[in-house]
Amino acid sequence: MPAKRPRRGREVSLPMKRLLSFFIPGGILFCAALIMIGPDTLHSLVPSVVSVAQPVILASAIFIGWRFNRSSLVFAVIILALCDRALLTWVQGFPLSAGPPRIVYHAVTLLLPLNLMVLNLMQERGFLTFRGIARISFIAIQPLIVLFFARSHPDAFLNRLTHPVMPLSLPEGVPLAQPALLAFGLALTVTAIRFMKHQGAKESGFFWVLITLLTALGAGLGAIDRMFFFAAAGFILLVSLIESSHAMAFKDELTGLPARRALKEDLLKLGNRYTLAMLDIDHFKKFNDRYGHDVGDQVLRMVAVKLAGVSGGGRAFRYGGEEFTVIFPGKHADQAHQHLEDLRREVESSRFVIRSRMRPRRKPKRIRSGSKPRKEVSITVSIGMACRDEKNTKPQSVLKAADKALYRAKKQGRNRLCA
Repeated sequence: MPAKRPRRGREVSLPMKRLLSFFIPGGILFCAALIMIGPDTLHSLVPSVVSVAQPVILASAIFIGWRFNRSSLVFAVIILALCDRALLTWVQGFPLSAGPPRIVYHAVTLLLPLNLMVLNLMQERGFLTFRGIARISFIAIQPLIVLFFARSHPDAFLNRLTHPVMPLSLPEGVPLAQPALLAFGLALTVTAIRFMKHQGAKESGFFWVLITLLTALGAGLGAIDRMFFFAAAGFILLVSLIESSHAMAFKDELTGLPARRALKEDLLKLGNRYTLAMLDIDHFKKFNDRYGHDVGDQVLRMVAVKLAGVSGGGRAFRYGGEEFTVIFPGKHADQAHQHLEDLRREVESSRFVIRSRMRPRRKPKRIRSGSKPRKEVSITVSIGMACRDEKNTKPQSVLKAADKALYRAKKQGRNRLCA
C-alpha cells in the first residue's frame, strides 16, 4: 500500500484550488471596485473610468462572446447595459421620487438577479439559433411588460413590486424591497450551488456579478458610483467569458485535467532539468467494449483524480484517449520515480465499482438484503518515463522516449513503471 502522504497533500491542495478559483478573478475585481470608491484620490477617477469602461466592455463582450459562442454571458452584459440605462434615465437619487422612478427601480432590482440566474443555468445555444432568438425576445419583452403595467396600473404594479413577503423590517437606508432581496438571495444561492457542482469561471463570475450589483443597488449609491459598479459587474463578466473560453481550449472537459494544448505550452516553458512520463490505462479498449462508453468515462475520471493529486510537484495532462502525461519540472528520473510508483500503486489499490444503469442517483441509507452484490474490477496503469539528457535535449524527444518506455512496460506485462 502507498504511503498516505500524497493523499493528504491532495486533500489540502484541491480545496485551496477551488477556493482560489472562486475568488479569482471575480472576488478580487469586486474588492478593487470597493477600494476605488473609497479614498478621494481614487474616487475622483470614477467618472472618467465609467465614461470609457462601459462602451468598451459592452463591445468587447459582444465580440468575444460571438467569437467563442458564449451567448449567455453576452446576454448578461446586454441586460446590465439596459438596466443601467433605465436607472440612469429614471432614477436620479435617493430617496426615490414617486411614480416612474420608484417603479423602474424596483422592477430592475427584482428582474435583474432573476435574469442573471436564468442565464447562468442555461446552456450555450448560440445567437441566431431558435433558442438564441427566443432568449433575445424574452429579454426584449420584459421592458415592454414593465412599461405596460407602469402606464395602465401604476399603483397596483408598484404595490406588487414592493409588497412585503416576510414580517421583517429592513434597515434604514436600504432602498431594496423585500421581493428584490429574495430574488438576490435566490440567485446567489443557486449560483453558489452551481459553482460547487461545476467549479467553472462562468459560475463564479455570475456569483460576483450578483454581489457587485447587490452592493450597487442596495447601498443607495449616487448615479456615477452606481454606474461604476455596473461597469465593474460587466468587466467581471467579460473576464469570466475570457476565462471560460480559455478553459474550453486548454482544459479537458471529461476529466478536468489540462488538455494536450496546455501540455504543448508547458513543454515550451521547461528548463534544462525535467522528467516526463506517459501513462496508459491497461486494457481500456476491452474494458470499454465490455461495459460501455459511460463506464469507460467513469474510469477515465477516476484515474484523472489520482493523477491530479500526484506528489512531487508533478503536473498531469490528458494526452488523448486513455493516455495521460505527467511533467516533473526540475527533477531527474530518479527523483520522479518514487512519485510515479506511488501513483501506480494507488490506482491499482483503488477498486472500481461497476454501477448499474438502474442505480438511484443518491446512495440509499440502507442496502437491501436481497440486492445483488456490487461488481468490482481492478484498474491498473502502465507508465513510461524519461528525463532530459544529452541524447534527448528537446521536450518532444523526451516525450517520445517516455512513450517508448511505456511500450516496454506494456510489453513486459503492464501495471508497471519503466524508464
